[in-house]
Order: sequence, then structure tokens, then C-alpha cells
Amino acid sequence: MGDPAGIGPEIVAKAWAARDVHALDPFFAVGDARAIERVWRGPLARIDTPQQAAATFGDALPVMNVADAGDVVPGRPDVDGARCALQSLELAMGLTQAGAACALVTGPVSKSQLYSIGFHYPGQTEFVSERCGIAHANAVMMLAGPTLRVVPITTHVPLSAVRGLLTVDLVLAKARATVRGLTRNFGIERPRLAFAGLNPHAGEGGALGDEEIAVLEPAIAILRDEGVDAIGPLAADTMFHARARATYDAALCCYHDQALIPLKTLHFDEGVNLTLGLPIVRTSPDHGTAFAIAGTNTAEPGAMIAAIRMAAQAAERRRIYDAA
Repeated sequence: MGDPAGIGPEIVAKAWAARDVHALDPFFAVGDARAIERVWRGPLARIDTPQQAAATFGDALPVMNVADAGDVVPGRPDVDGARCALQSLELAMGLTQAGAACALVTGPVSKSQLYSIGFHYPGQTEFVSERCGIAHANAVMMLAGPTLRVVPITTHVPLSAVRGLLTVDLVLAKARATVRGLTRNFGIERPRLAFAGLNPHAGEGGALGDEEIAVLEPAIAILRDEGVDAIGPLAADTMFHARARATYDAALCCYHDQALIPLKTLHFDEGVNLTLGLPIVRTSPDHGTAFAIAGTNTAEPGAMIAAIRMAAQAAERRRIYDAA
């Protein structure tokens, strides 16, 4: 459920309430059940094992209670809530890795609160990848909406550090994981990748920067030699309109906001964070804890619903792909 003081409990409950409208597969929540009871009056069913979830899902939201998060107050995060969020994440990770659940959907957390209890990862993506034994460079954060999928090649780093982190090897690792992920999770047989340039006008042939020439062009050439359908580097300001989006299956961008601004502009209420390159399926709604509106019954559950649906679809496509 993420941080119990955020909107995670509310959007999980609202997703369950909309289960029939959106034809959602059975799911269960992991966290402090009282956090849901504080913001929702619907039926809950406390469960002890994942196997109990399917039997109760039609009549009540199944919740595997993890720990006492203290006196949960919506909109007021604290260290007890952070500990609960981390314990919930660790339990849910273990259940998914063991095959007791087919996918993991992570609710929004407060990084500042997690850092205060010793959490040293930039985000949940890096935590999940390490727990899966996957190097950070080989775990790809993809943000996906109905008409756009984007991958930031560098993620939660200062903009001033991006140039030093961009290497041919990093670009290749992210691109290869993206190709595998698009095939395995989305059923796209021959994925088309488009690369955004780092500089204005993709560097103008070196006049506005040489990162495109030194890093992106060599990486794209290698990918093409490997048979990957890759184009770029493209000017980032002209590659996200509707006609351009129709020419690729995923856009790889040099830094965080270059990828997330177009995705959130187009699909703010239905964007999903999907981690590629893992042995498990992991998705997350592409928004934060929204403490300012927690407990007001105004949180939109669209992104959580989309994350649950995408997780189930990806798990099924993986099953079919792996069995082929």
C-alpha cells in the first residue's frame, strides 16, 4: 500500500471497489489494514496467506496485515509509517519472488521518511532490483500510458550529473533490457525504439553539444547491427506529438524529466511505472504519496487501477512467452 499516511490505502480500496467495472484480476493489499479503515468504509477481509485472497476478493478487499504503523493520521507521515511501508514492501517482494503472487504492485512511498530509517536506495525501483539480484544498469524504469512508453536512461540524479553518467554501455544496457521487456511483457515481437538527444535540436551536429555524437550515435549503431529497430538521436521537442509517437514503441530519454514530463502531460491519471529486466513483474502508479489530499476522499485511483491491470497482463504475457 506504500506509506500508510499517503493516498495509497485510499486508491487501493477504490481500485477494489471498481474491480468489476475494470475487470480486474484478484489482488490483495499488504500493509496496515487500519490505514484503509481510516479512509474507507468498505468491507475488508484480513488474510493470512495469498491463497485466501481469491476466495474473499468478490466480497471484500483482502488485506495481509503487516505491522502496527502506530497512530496513522492521513497526510501526516512519520517513521512508524515508513517502517510499515518498508516491511510491507519486503513481504510483498518475498511473496512474489516465491511465486505466491504473480506480480508486485508498489504503492507510493515517502523517500524522505524512508531515508530517516536507514533506507539508502534512490527509490523503490533500485530496492526491488537489488532484492532480485539485478544490477541497477540492467533494471529499466519504464513509464507507460495508453499512447506512450518512455524510459529514462538516467533516473534520480541531479541534472548536472547526467552528462557524466551517459555512456555507450549504459545506453546499450537500458536499450537491450527495453527490447526484452517490450517483447516479454507487452507481446511486441520487434520493438521500435526512438532515442531523444540530450541537447537542444539533438546537438545540431555538434554545434550545441557532442553527447549525441560521442554516446548516442555509436550506441544506436551497435543496436542496429544487432537487429534492433532504433532511430535517433531525435530532437526531444518534436518526438512526442501524436504522429511521432506512432513511429515507435518506446522512447529512451537521457534524463528523468525529459521522459516523465511528456508521459505525465498525456497520461497523468493512468501512467504506470513498470520495471523491466527483473525476474518478477513489478508495476507502480506513476505518482507520489499526495499527503496534501490524503484522507479527503479525492484521490483518483486511475493510475493504481492501470498498474494492477498492467501487472496482470504482463504476468500472463510472460507465462505465454516463457512457455513458447
